[in-house]
Amino acid sequence: MSSSFFMKGKENPKLAKKGKNVAATKRKVDGDSAGKSKVRAKKASKYNEEISSESETESPALTKKKQSNESHEYDETPQEKKLRLAKLYLEQLKDEEEQKAEEDSFETDLIAGRLQEEVLEQKGKLQRLIAKDLIPPDASEIRVLRGHKLPITCLVITPDDKCIFSAAKDCSIIKWDVGSGKKLHTIPGGRKGTEERHVGHTAHILCMAISSDGKYLATGDMNKLIMIWEADTCKHLYKFTGHKGPVSGLSFRKGTHDLYSASHDRSVKVWNVDENAYVETLFGHQDAITGLDCLSRERCVTAGGRDRTVRVWKIAEESQLVFHGHEGSIDCIQLINEEHMITGADDGSVSLWSVNKKKPLSTVKQAHGCHGDAGLEQPHWVASVAALQNSDTVASGSHNSQVNVWKCGQSYRGLEPLFSVPVSGFVNSLKFSSSGQFLVAGVGQEHRLGRWWRLKEAKNGIYVIPLKRKPEEAKVAE
Repeated sequence: MSSSFFMKGKENPKLAKKGKNVAATKRKVDGDSAGKSKVRAKKASKYNEEISSESETESPALTKKKQSNESHEYDETPQEKKLRLAKLYLEQLKDEEEQKAEEDSFETDLIAGRLQEEVLEQKGKLQRLIAKDLIPPDASEIRVLRGHKLPITCLVITPDDKCIFSAAKDCSIIKWDVGSGKKLHTIPGGRKGTEERHVGHTAHILCMAISSDGKYLATGDMNKLIMIWEADTCKHLYKFTGHKGPVSGLSFRKGTHDLYSASHDRSVKVWNVDENAYVETLFGHQDAITGLDCLSRERCVTAGGRDRTVRVWKIAEESQLVFHGHEGSIDCIQLINEEHMITGADDGSVSLWSVNKKKPLSTVKQAHGCHGDAGLEQPHWVASVAALQNSDTVASGSHNSQVNVWKCGQSYRGLEPLFSVPVSGFVNSLKFSSSGQFLVAGVGQEHRLGRWWRLKEAKNGIYVIPLKRKPEEAKVAE
């Protein structure tokens, strides 16, 4: 190699200087290119329609919000997450417990109210105020069920209010469907002298009762017999004998199958239907007993007819309370609750009683008016009474072509007439449905206990009378 290019052990000074100048020039050119490209990028970004999510042009507020979300979403530690979920779970438990406490409180109030009602009912102090909302039904709304050939003497309504059992002087028993008015079953009556071979009654049926569970039906007749039937199928079960006179009153003790019976032989008998057994006999009345009723207590009440007394029989103690008040024969009696009762007599009066008072709390004389020539007027006999249990509503029936509905005053201190329902004939039996939706009247051409009069224009039948309520607007207006 030529010495003009290299010297031994040293760089050529001219070439070294030339290399430095080239490098400097190259750096300058690169710097200028970079600067120009930055300017171009800046100008392009001004008109760029798409902005990158990583662009530095985002506003500070958005950046801060994004960072906050990212820190919540991604920067939460496992311990913080556990704490947050635990708080949510505790809040959910708290809400559930509060809701449960509200429901329990509501249920407790309901139970407490019901228990209070039951206590008042047992004490005979429960009085549901229903009468103020009742209005008289239209004549077209009253249904008449016909099937008996002779006057109806007694009837009962099943506890579910779906069926009616009626009996008459033709010795027959008919089971009716309340909804359709159709006969569900008929137990025909037999002729006198066929007692041995006929399943059923062969004499006028005077009274009937149904157990509070709707299982048993009991009927009593002029032949001193009590028949027990299976209410669902009308199958004959038992025949009770022992009374020495016509059986005029029957009632099952509520909640049991204990049966109380009353007779013209002046006695009250106690039977156990489940065991098909006679229990005991109680005496006290001085004349034929004409009516009997009982509720859940181990006691019953009776009307003594012409001895003019009402008696409360305490079965367990084998004792009785005697009450006087009517001037005529007391023909019918019904308990309103455990402490109060209503009676009707042939002197035309309707009386309200308390078992704690020897005299009536209230008496309405000539409750159904009078009949007869001027100066010789006689009051219409009260042939039947009924009470809507534990309420302030009662009813009475006679033969003056109407059923009277009454309102009992506060604490049963008075009787006020509400309205009358037109019914032609002797109203021999009255019963309120347990729901209070309707009243049923058993009507005949003759009185149930005899043939003193005969109303030819009347028709033997069962009248189903709806108990209508005032509209809500009328209640609010009052």
